[in-house]
Amino acid sequence: MIAQIRSHFQPAFPPDRRRRVLIFAAMATAALVALPRVAIGASDGFRIGIIGTGRIGGALAELWAKAGHELLISSRHPDDLKPLAARLGANVRVGTPREAAEFGDVVLIAVPYGALPQVGRDYAGLMARKVVLETGNPRRERDGPMATPALERGTGVASAEYLPGVRLVRAFTSVPYLALRSEAHRSGERVGVPLAADDHDALAVAARLVEEAGFEPVAVGGLARAKDFDVGSPVFGRALTARELRQMLGVAR
Repeated sequence: MIAQIRSHFQPAFPPDRRRRVLIFAAMATAALVALPRVAIGASDGFRIGIIGTGRIGGALAELWAKAGHELLISSRHPDDLKPLAARLGANVRVGTPREAAEFGDVVLIAVPYGALPQVGRDYAGLMARKVVLETGNPRRERDGPMATPALERGTGVASAEYLPGVRLVRAFTSVPYLALRSEAHRSGERVGVPLAADDHDALAVAARLVEEAGFEPVAVGGLARAKDFDVGSPVFGRALTARELRQMLGVAR
């Protein structure tokens, strides 16, 4: 099974979706052995802390709550999130970003990219060795001068420096947030979500969460390859199918 996890950069998934889901589920289950403090309940769900429950974080909170995960959602104004938590059910509660970093065995960071350095300074120690999915995209008009070197070097490389010690996955960065709400679990070919990570087991966990959100994971490669789906790339901001993504990014099945 470990060999299966480590071969995912050149996945050979069969066309049958059910078998693909089972493969990713098996990969993620094997990855749990290596994860710190992963809580496995009756539904084999994760404890997920969300730092930044806005458009992307809120959409994924809803999808993951429906999939049976236990969530702590947070923002700079946590009281504003109480109606969302109440609507999503008993497995979802509200807290501060610090509490989300502590709570999650898996942490989603969905903040404007300019806030990422501060998130790293404040919470990287709390997230050490945890799987961290990071969604931010540098934009010069919003994030200022720090966006330029991040885009030039690639966000996977830049984000890893802002978040030392975590098991980083660049995820949910290129699909428009409206598509996260409208295209989840659609029939036919699913929208693909490109993923980049240097940690194979963390990537397997991210792939499972992409599947459970109702999309198809596309493993692109290590963090350096996250640049291939950054702002300005041909695939950015588009709800492409996994087949289209693989073709445009040169990724084999």
